[in-house]
Parts: sequence; structure tokens; C-alpha cells
Amino acid sequence: MTVNETREKPKGGKRGIWPALALFFVAPLVAEFLLGNLPIRLVPALVVLAPMYGGGALLIREVVRRTGGGWARILVLGMAYAILEEAFTTQSLFNPNYLKLNLGLLAPAYVPSLGIGAWWTLWMLMVHGIWSISTPIALIEACVPDRARTPWLGRVGLGVVAVVFLFGVVTTTLMGYRQDHFMASIPQFASAAIVILLFILLAFKVPVMRRDAATRPAPSPWLLGLVSLAFASAAMLVPMRWGWGAVAALLALIFGMLLAVAAWARKGEMGLAHQLALGAGAALAYGWHAFLQHPAVGGLDRSVRVGNATFLAGAITLILLAAKRIEWANRGAAAA
Repeated sequence: MTVNETREKPKGGKRGIWPALALFFVAPLVAEFLLGNLPIRLVPALVVLAPMYGGGALLIREVVRRTGGGWARILVLGMAYAILEEAFTTQSLFNPNYLKLNLGLLAPAYVPSLGIGAWWTLWMLMVHGIWSISTPIALIEACVPDRARTPWLGRVGLGVVAVVFLFGVVTTTLMGYRQDHFMASIPQFASAAIVILLFILLAFKVPVMRRDAATRPAPSPWLLGLVSLAFASAAMLVPMRWGWGAVAALLALIFGMLLAVAAWARKGEMGLAHQLALGAGAALAYGWHAFLQHPAVGGLDRSVRVGNATFLAGAITLILLAAKRIEWANRGAAAA
């Protein structure tokens, strides 16, 4: 997502905890439940998942909005989050038999010298950068158009979120290690830490695209949403058994989507409706694909599909609410 943005100073009375709380819980719901990775009966696991996913998304969102960054910064920091979670918390980037599930995640496009699977590493960067972090932020910001570009928390609140996030990371790490005593090597941990640092440095080197008040609006958000849904759905359907072919296919989809968004941006200013369209397309791809997969935990029964339908309906409701809020905001601006 590369929606044109400028830094906006927080306005008096415009901070509020409700958007922050919404993002805190929507992030894990998208990351694990809308995806279909966890069944609806495990919703109580949000107690552990929200501090990590929600805390991470909220921290990234607040830091980016405070520093005047745009969507490129959010995406890159989302990839830094991906490495943190998958290299340190779950260690799935290095574990050949993650949680002893016999999934063979590292086998496709395996790189012996690094002890990683190129397909799984790239997929995790996409999953967390796009879906776990960027998509929830895009949806919740769209629900509060008057506060979409301003911080939602003060310094104390930001500090609390940082502590909660650290708690989530530590707790999840300990729980995972209790189930699987795999431990990556020191060089692997060190390399992952360096990559995280490089992603963070890159995020703050990415130039911010500035708005031009004279430019015309970009083409239809509806069409952009369909393009986002198509690209995200295609990514979900790339078989891991293709190995390096799967890596090539994912890279092609990534650059194809970036080129599509860049083309929209060249034709006019991309606003909050376009941001919602991109987030909606990604969320709906997760939602429909959940019906095709087996949950990572537990068996496949009727309650699983009921849960898939429930979370998809929830995502659609959130998208419609955001669209209505944007419409109201635009009418108010036009009337003024």
C-alpha cells in the first residue's frame, strides 16, 4: 500500500483509545482467525495473541504516524515484525519440523547454507507485512477518517503498549518452546537480528509521498479493491510444492501489485477510500480462502466452517462500516 500521505499534527481532542483498542483486537483476529489458522473455539487465545499481534500493529502504526511516515514505512516495519515473530518467537524460519506438525515448511526452495526455506521466509514476510500488520491498520484507520493520520495514544499509552507487546512476545515464545524444544543456532539468531535492524533502518529511509492539493482523485477505489482481492487470492493459491517456482510466483505477484498501486497513484491522489479498498481486498482473500484449509490446531468439523463464516461476515461488516464512515466524512467536508 502506497497511499499518498502528509504528516498531520494531532488535533486537540482527536486522540482516543477506542481506535487503538479496536486495532489491538482486530490484528490477531485477522492474522489467525480470519485466515482460518485457528478455529473459533480458540477465541479465548486472544488473551495471548492480542498483546503480540495487536501490540505490534499498534506500535508500528503509532510510530509511523508520529514520525510522519506513510504506508511504505508500515509495510517495511511489518516485515521487521515478521522476522521477530518467526525467527525468535516461533523460530519457524529455522525449525525443520515446526511444533512437530510435520508440515515440511522449509523444504520448498531450501537454502542449506542459511538453514531456511526461501519460500517460507518470503511467505512470512508477505503474511505479516501485508495481513498481520498493514491490513488491520488500513481497516481501522478507515473507520475513523478524522483520526486516520494522527496518533491515537499519548506517550504513556505508547509506553504501556510497548510493555504489553513485550509481554506478548515473551509469553508466546515460552509457550512455543514448551511444546517444541527446538533452538536455532546463535549465528541464525544473530543474522535475524541484523535483518530486523536493516528493515527498521530501511523503513525510515523510505521517502514519504506528499499530497498535491491540485491533483485529481485517483481512479475508482472499487476497481482497486478488486485488483487487491485478485492479487491476494492468487498469492494464497500458489502451491508450496513449486519450490523456487513458488518463490518466483510470489515475487511476481508482489511487484505486480506494487506496479498496479503505483499506476493508480500516478493518475491521481489516493485517499482513505483507496486505502480501505486495498485492505478490504487483502482481508477478503483471507476470508474466502479459510474455507479451503484445515486449521493448524484441532480437527475439521462443522464448528470450524461456522467460525470461518463468522469471521468473514465480521470482516465484511467492518469494511462496510469503514466505507460508510468515509462517505459521511466526505459529505461533511463537501458541506463545509
